[in-house]
Amino acid sequence: MEGKRVRRFWDDAEKLKIVAQTRVPGVSVAQVARRYDVNANLIFKWLRDPRFSSAPDPGVDFLPVTITPDPATLKVPPRPQLPAPAEVRVEITTPGGCKLRVEGGFDVAHLCALVRGLER
Repeated sequence: MEGKRVRRFWDDAEKLKIVAQTRVPGVSVAQVARRYDVNANLIFKWLRDPRFSSAPDPGVDFLPVTITPDPATLKVPPRPQLPAPAEVRVEITTPGGCKLRVEGGFDVAHLCALVRGLER
């Protein structure tokens, strides 16, 4: 036999927090209701209440971030000593606009790793 369900009390701060989470793009009221074990209809009621309609947008605390590697941390494996071939000159321009000029002997695998590192 199930125990009697106790009615919960949500204070205004909790309601504001829950309502604000429903305003996040891609989040549904049903998801938030499951998270707090509350009926979705109750959240919809709070959304219609003028006291909670101006809940702060939780997305304003985040700024877009782009992570770029520090050039000092890019490690190119050491190039093995090769006999100097005839005069060879290679120039590579990546789609990102980086230019790489190599003269003399080079290892193709190391050159490919270097180009991949430039494009990160």
